[in-house]
Amino acid sequence: MVSQADDLVSNVREIYEKLSRLESLKPSKEVNMIFTNLVQMCVPPCPVEVTKLPKEVQQWRSKLIRICGVAEGLMESHYSAILGSFESPLDQLDLFPYHTNYIKLGKLEFNILRKHNPSVPAQIAFVGSGPLPLTSVVLASKHLTSSTFHNYDIDESANSLASRLVSCDADLSTRMVFHTENIMSVTDALKEYDVVFLAALVGMDKEEKIQVIDHLAKHMAPGATLMLRSAHGARAFLYPVVDPCDLRGFEVLSVYHPTDEVINSVVIAKKTAVPVHTHDHDHGRGAMLLPSKCSNIQPFNNHGHIIEEVTVVED
Repeated sequence: MVSQADDLVSNVREIYEKLSRLESLKPSKEVNMIFTNLVQMCVPPCPVEVTKLPKEVQQWRSKLIRICGVAEGLMESHYSAILGSFESPLDQLDLFPYHTNYIKLGKLEFNILRKHNPSVPAQIAFVGSGPLPLTSVVLASKHLTSSTFHNYDIDESANSLASRLVSCDADLSTRMVFHTENIMSVTDALKEYDVVFLAALVGMDKEEKIQVIDHLAKHMAPGATLMLRSAHGARAFLYPVVDPCDLRGFEVLSVYHPTDEVINSVVIAKKTAVPVHTHDHDHGRGAMLLPSKCSNIQPFNNHGHIIEEVTVVED
């Protein structure tokens, strides 16, 4: 008898094969339909630990996440160009089909941040902001209305599209800065930020993600907050999973797994004051045991899927 998990893996594999055969991942009726089916398949709760599936599944899952990342970037560029053609782009954001999800995710992340860090951050970095920096826009306009947002993206064209969206807004144009840089080359500037957000698709496999996290651990200021996005359950077919134990050099404060249409899990951690030895350079040089709450993290419960209970306050 085929289990629910086996059935899911088989169905997701079929969609991966379809996507692999497409000539283009740019938004189109066919592309949109396939991705809608994929998301609808992966959002409902399912008893599957995706990261523990066989190696062969992990190989095509890794390719699927990259395909999703490329498609997401193309979709954001497409809609950012459309929005940028309006006189007041920020008044038209609801043209983007996932705008409501970003509003919910922004509110969720703000409430989690406020719970663990009640003071208003002056300087915030968003790593991997992309051509449609909706998280920064939502947080800056609705929740953190006095903070300055430094948006980092490696793609100059993405930053060009993004900056056009806020250039006509008297307030946000002064509080949103765009940097075309690889975050792995940014060092001293990272010490200036009270909070660093790490986008889900910065580092699209575990090794890349850990390298970025290690770099942030090395250069962020002690006591600064790191907020990053992960995935849980079947949603791990869409985005990389960050294990709390991967956050060396940080004290993990909480992990929250939404069960609604908001796909990404939210992890919040605090940079510790202990010197960081990265994963790649410990080779026999007396690597320290870094503070970690991994041993204290409670298992996922069957209802809320919350590590170290998070209460999300509704405004």
